Amino acid sequence: MSLRLSYGTNGFTDHRLPDALAIIAELGYDGVALTLDHQHLDPFAPGLPGRVAETAAVLSRLGLAVAVETGARYVLDPLRKHEPTFLSDEGADLRARHIHDAIDIAVDLGGDVVHLWSGALPPGTPADVAWERLVSRIAPVLAHAEDAGVVLAFEPEPGMFVNRLAGVRELRSRLGDPAALRATVDVGHALVNEELSPDECVRSHPDLVAHVQIEDMRRGVHDHLEFGEGDLDLPATVGALVDIGYSGLVSVELSRHSHDAPAVAARSLAALRAALDAARPSHTPVRS
Repeated sequence: MSLRLSYGTNGFTDHRLPDALAIIAELGYDGVALTLDHQHLDPFAPGLPGRVAETAAVLSRLGLAVAVETGARYVLDPLRKHEPTFLSDEGADLRARHIHDAIDIAVDLGGDVVHLWSGALPPGTPADVAWERLVSRIAPVLAHAEDAGVVLAFEPEPGMFVNRLAGVRELRSRLGDPAALRATVDVGHALVNEELSPDECVRSHPDLVAHVQIEDMRRGVHDHLEFGEGDLDLPATVGALVDIGYSGLVSVELSRHSHDAPAVAARSLAALRAALDAARPSHTPVRS
C-alpha cells in the first residue's frame, strides 16, 4: 500500500530551485509539484528553454516525478494577487499564454499534469458571463493540452468562482466532458468549502482526481496548516486515495512555510507515512 508523495516548491521559496529539489529528494519524496514563479523557473525570464532543460536533468538525476502548478501569486501582475485570470475583464490572454507555456514546460520536464484554477469573480460580473468567459478562454489551452498529452487538473479554490468539485464537473460538462480536463483535489480546501469530508470527496469523485494537494486545515477556515494542527483525518484521506487506485502525485501544499522548509517537509513526510501505516489495516485497494 503506497502513494507517490511529493512536496510543493511554493513551500521552498527561500531556496534556489536545484537546492529545493535536492532536499525534497534526499528526504525521500517521490516527486515535486513545481510552481512556476519568479524565483523558480520564471516562465517570463530570458533563457527559459535552457533553464527548463537544466531542471529536467536535475529531476531525472534525482528520480523525482513532476507536476507543474500555475498558482503563483504575482508572477503575472506585481500589484494584483493571482491576476489576471480567465475571468478578468482585461488580460485573460496573458493567463491563457501562461497555461499554454506551462503545458510545454511540463512536457519538457517529463510531466503530464498542469494545475490551474478559475480566478475570482470580477465585481459586478454575472455568473452566466463568467461561465462563458471561462469556457471560451480555456478551450484553446485545453486543445493544446490534448495535443501535448497533458491533463489539465482544475482546482476548486476557496474565494474563486469555481470553488467546489461540483463546479469542476459543471465546467467539464460545458466543455463536452473532455478527458484532458480533470481536477486537482486539495483536501484542505474540501474542509473549507465542501459538505463532504475530504475522504468522502475522494471516494465520490474517483474519475475526476488527476492531482492532489494535501495539508491540514480547520473546518471552514482557509489556512494551510501542518498535519495535526487542524481537522483533517489524514489516515482516512490517504486510505481513500489508495482505495480509488489513485496513481498521481500527492503534493504537500504549505506555501507559507518556506522559512522552515526542510524541517516542515521532513515532518510532513513522516506524518504521511504514519498515516499510510495507520490506514493499512482497514483499507484495501478496490480494483474494478
